[in-house]
Amino acid sequence: MNPAALPTDPPSRIDTMDAARGLAVCGIVLLNVYNFAMPPAAYFNPLAWGYTGPATLAIWALESIIAQDAFRAVFAMLFGAGVAILFERGGTLRAHFARMLALLALGYAHAVLLNNGDVLRLYALTGLLLPPLLRLPQRGLLSAVAVLAAVHLGALGWFGWGWLRYWWSVQQGLGDPAALALWQGEFGNDPAAIARGLEVGRESLGDRIARRSFEWQGPLVVFLVFLPQTLAAMLLGAWGWRSGLLRGGWDRARARRFAIVLAAVALPPMIALCAAAFWSGFAGTVIGTTALVWGQPFAVMLGLAYAAALFARWGGGPLRAGLGARLAAAGRLSLTNYIGASVVMAALFHSWGMGWFGAVNRIEATFAALLVIALILAFSPWWSRSFGIGPFERLWRAGARLAG
Repeated sequence: MNPAALPTDPPSRIDTMDAARGLAVCGIVLLNVYNFAMPPAAYFNPLAWGYTGPATLAIWALESIIAQDAFRAVFAMLFGAGVAILFERGGTLRAHFARMLALLALGYAHAVLLNNGDVLRLYALTGLLLPPLLRLPQRGLLSAVAVLAAVHLGALGWFGWGWLRYWWSVQQGLGDPAALALWQGEFGNDPAAIARGLEVGRESLGDRIARRSFEWQGPLVVFLVFLPQTLAAMLLGAWGWRSGLLRGGWDRARARRFAIVLAAVALPPMIALCAAAFWSGFAGTVIGTTALVWGQPFAVMLGLAYAAALFARWGGGPLRAGLGARLAAAGRLSLTNYIGASVVMAALFHSWGMGWFGAVNRIEATFAALLVIALILAFSPWWSRSFGIGPFERLWRAGARLAG
């Protein structure tokens, strides 16, 4: 179908688009579980905590290649597509800013009470930059994505490459290992940093609120580091909507070819970066620069491949049964499932819940994540049939009306 011939007033929901959103929410759980279960460095480094042998490394390798930031990229793309849809249907700047303000408040509460790795604040702040860019034509959107990727690799790549060169000098006995302490603490297996992480992770709810309520340096750094790639993913989502891909307007063979090409480009570098981590002995500098710099563009590309693959599988028609229908239901409740997963994992790992923080290995944490995903897929269809939209979607809408 010619994208120009697509109806200007599409159905209110496209099931495969919701399924992609549901897949993203479930995939995010696989990685977010480490934020709840282990010291911070374990999110990136399998040797930091919970190492039990080759199976641990296999899980980490699989996640680092096919999951690390790719599912967040899918989430960001569909966020961008959603904003584009609202503006197409007559949304105003005032309403958009009210939605972003309400989402920022939800993200702040989520980060303070539950999840250190909250993405809602990042999406809300990045979303404020979307409206003028959505005026670009399709080719302009892709050009903006390329520019943002170049900015990311140019600015952060220069920084990351300098540190990698210094790390290599240290390996040759030509530098001071103490200069790499920050990288080892954040991304390596530094015992002192792990001990601090364990202490903080076992704090009471009151202590957490007091500590997290006024933290701003860390969230600001995260916002600045991930802004280019997050905005690029959102613009890719807007492009995917306008091009017809995320409407189901491409024939399935075209979507399949597109997914295969994207995966063929993205996976070899992701595999190479994973191999580099093994080769370095999981050095904090190598792990950290991969997570912050080198892996980001390929994760976004892989996320778009996942979305295209779903449309190649199911097209744009209704999904009435099976895994597709469950994923679509999960996607319709994406905000509720994202925050609800945090509530369940906090109940398992935080001190005011079952207190399993620091008491599980990586394999056990993965089983916990799979349990949460199973709950999402079981719970979402029932809730959608019984109540329609989710409670946090309702709260977001109410907050936007209040802010607007």
